[in-house]
Amino acid sequence: MSSSPRPDNPDSGPRSQDLTIEGMTCASCVGRVERALKAIPGVSQASVNLATERATVQTDGSVPREVLVQAIHKAGYEVSAPATQALELLIEGMTCASCVGRVERALKAVPGVQSASVNLATERASVQGSAEPEALLAAISKAGYTASVVGSAGSNEDQQAQRHAEELRVLKRDLWLAAALTLPVFLLEMGAHLVPAFHHYIAATLGTQNSWLLQFVLTTLVLVFPGRRFYQKGIPALLRAAPDMNSLVAVGTLAAYGFSLVATFLPRLLPAGTVNVYYEAAAVIVTLILLGRVLEAKAKGRTSEAIKRLLKLQAKTARVRRDGSVVELPLAQIVSGDVIDVRPGERIAVDGEVVDGESYVDESMISGEPVPVQKAPGSTVIGGTVNQTGALGVRATAVGGATVLAQIIRLVEQAQSAKLPIQTLVDRITLWFVPIVMVLAVLTFAVWLIFGPDPALTFGLVNAVAVLIIACPCAMGLATPTSIMVGTGRGAELGVLFRKGEALQLLKEAQVVAVDKTGTLTEGRPLLTDLQLAAGFQRGDVLARVAAVEDRSEHPIARAIVTAAQQEGLQLPAVDAFESVTGYGVRANVDGVRVEVGADRFMQQLGLDVTVFAADAQRLGEEGKSPLYAALDGRLAAIIAVSDPIKHDTRAAIASLHALGLKVAMITGDNRRTAEAIARQLGIDEVVAEVLPEGKVDAVRRLKAAHGRLAYVGDGINDAPALAEADVGMAIGTGTDVAIEAADVVLMSGSLQGVPNAIALSKATMGNIRQNLFWAFAYNTALIPVAAGALYPVWGILLSPVFAAGAMALSSVFVLGNALRLKRFRAPQSEA
Repeated sequence: MSSSPRPDNPDSGPRSQDLTIEGMTCASCVGRVERALKAIPGVSQASVNLATERATVQTDGSVPREVLVQAIHKAGYEVSAPATQALELLIEGMTCASCVGRVERALKAVPGVQSASVNLATERASVQGSAEPEALLAAISKAGYTASVVGSAGSNEDQQAQRHAEELRVLKRDLWLAAALTLPVFLLEMGAHLVPAFHHYIAATLGTQNSWLLQFVLTTLVLVFPGRRFYQKGIPALLRAAPDMNSLVAVGTLAAYGFSLVATFLPRLLPAGTVNVYYEAAAVIVTLILLGRVLEAKAKGRTSEAIKRLLKLQAKTARVRRDGSVVELPLAQIVSGDVIDVRPGERIAVDGEVVDGESYVDESMISGEPVPVQKAPGSTVIGGTVNQTGALGVRATAVGGATVLAQIIRLVEQAQSAKLPIQTLVDRITLWFVPIVMVLAVLTFAVWLIFGPDPALTFGLVNAVAVLIIACPCAMGLATPTSIMVGTGRGAELGVLFRKGEALQLLKEAQVVAVDKTGTLTEGRPLLTDLQLAAGFQRGDVLARVAAVEDRSEHPIARAIVTAAQQEGLQLPAVDAFESVTGYGVRANVDGVRVEVGADRFMQQLGLDVTVFAADAQRLGEEGKSPLYAALDGRLAAIIAVSDPIKHDTRAAIASLHALGLKVAMITGDNRRTAEAIARQLGIDEVVAEVLPEGKVDAVRRLKAAHGRLAYVGDGINDAPALAEADVGMAIGTGTDVAIEAADVVLMSGSLQGVPNAIALSKATMGNIRQNLFWAFAYNTALIPVAAGALYPVWGILLSPVFAAGAMALSSVFVLGNALRLKRFRAPQSEA
């Protein structure tokens, strides 16, 4: 089941290496460097280019990069460090937490590796540094595992799914074979122990020695065929002085099997009273651990369903307009600029811009909003969303790995492969766990042999085997990564993408949430929010005339009024004699009617009494809005307010944050009066107003000092420094790329409700991890002494190796099952 056949030494055979050289100035430099490289044994060819400052070296595979670099240094030139890259590796053969530590140590020992993080649940390693992929694969192979390089986002998912399916099929086959062979052994031995009449029947008919011989044959078949995997991996790991879970199973079962062999064929070598067989222990242990592996493989498959669902959103083909006709092409052949035909009910293949047609598109997979969004020429569409009613022509603007969906898949993969700070402690413990268990097993055997009752040898063997089997650290290795996989996958379904795994842990500890105002609490663009008319005036007439005047201005407030008139389908009349009255407002003639628009002082200058709108003006002031007035032909016609409206779900989101026990602060460049008015409406606890973009970082630092861990939510370029300064930066997904790149968490829907969702999910996931770790560690801590026989002197209780194997298998299944509960996580609901 290896990922791809490779030679034993991946570095053997011809190999080409490129180096960037500094300090060459002329052709003689080129010759000097080439001679230095060609003088190295194993270098077959060296070509140096002065213009590109690069050397291409062909070697027989035995020459490491460091030797080439040293030769160039001796010739008097420098070699630029290779570019740092991030590589994802798919690793096969890991079975427990100790495997994770072993692979990490092997990767970190490779020259050029800056950091390496291995995840047991996803079977992946994330490596940062300049090391060549071949060197990393060779290091993993030397550690006893096989690996392959992961391609673009989601590209290895099918391959991994097929491998898991094949692995599960083989495990099931071996489980059934082991069970069929083990059942007679179990009945012959345990049946004789539990039912005296059955014991006498076996002795009288089959005979004790023949019964042992039959058990020997059946158990040997179990160990040689279904159980072979444990010895193929466990014994080499033991010989490398790097024992893992397979080593524990191998040593435990071979100890029981070896003792039984001696009892069956050379009983004279054993002390009197100790001649007994434990074939059933060896066979049942293998069968039960295989059962645990089958259940584990099934549950692991379910933890990665989020990625599978995202991949299903990708269209496989699209109909592209080429050379005057429409042809159906695979997604890989579509290029930016192609125009794609999208029929009703079809999934849009790429990110693009609508060039013709009108329709509604279901964007719930991105935004989480169930209401379809209207699309017309000029609208943007996202690959993976579903066209509803009409036909669309879409010009591709992003294809392949550049699409929003591909980026989401990449983020989820990165988050699922992340290693939280809490995992570092687990890794340190499990690094020494298996060797310590083996020492405890030897001590258990020795103590029983020296101090135990007769038959001491038998007691010592059985209890040592029980210690080896009960302590397999599978559950420890799976406790954290499985919860992360399910939690981040559920987050993606809710529109919450964790770009950095640490955010999943740190977010739970947040005490205060600081939010930018514009574009985060509000829509981010001015809109006409209020238009109250004086008696005798019609809305359409007043709005059309005021918009006609404001159409001459590029001020955001003016544009908001014009947009409102256009959205209501009003025709703007002709304007002449336009005049801007500095500090007061504007005036013009519109279809023969004099229109004047401005602040209250402009109306007072015109001799108009605005007290008729006093109540409205007070309300608007309390809401942080600055009112404007309009007069037609010298008569006061309307009071108008333009503001950046608060998003419809902002109030509920802040109530949800309060329900989670968090303080909410607003950081804004707006004037204090407006900011405090908005804060009163929304129930925000603290306001930091009139802050310049560079002052946001200082504001974040002050809030952190006052309240503790802080999450900052923003959407603009000027929010990037504050997002980076916060303990956890959360970017609104509809914001700028710069803000998203600086953030730890991305809220795809653009809704502030994603913040309490993310925090609640973080708390649920970390709670789940703590439960898993408690179960894994408490289980081992409690049951190792029991397996060693600590309860025997008081209550006469011993733990059979058979029950130890069952408990070990169940511990992993419990951890996986508990992690899968996160799939049912529901976002917190607020009454607001």
